[in-house]
Amino acid sequence: MHRRVKNQRLATAGYQWAFSALTASPGAHAHYQRRRQAGDSHTAALRNTFNRLLGCLHHCLHTRQPYQEAAAFTPRPLAAA
Repeated sequence: MHRRVKNQRLATAGYQWAFSALTASPGAHAHYQRRRQAGDSHTAALRNTFNRLLGCLHHCLHTRQPYQEAAAFTPRPLAAA
């Protein structure tokens, strides 16, 4: 029996979306840099950025509001380890 851990197509699309957002979005780039400075690897920081973008997309679709860069990427303090 084969166990699926994740949807590989969604993971690939998310990786590309987050990677392209690093150059197109100053907020996404700043979020990525904060995660890197906190000790995340490149892949982990990119995955975290994708999760943040996906959360923003869900919020915009759920509330029927347009995407706003300033509201989506306000700096949040990192949780203490």
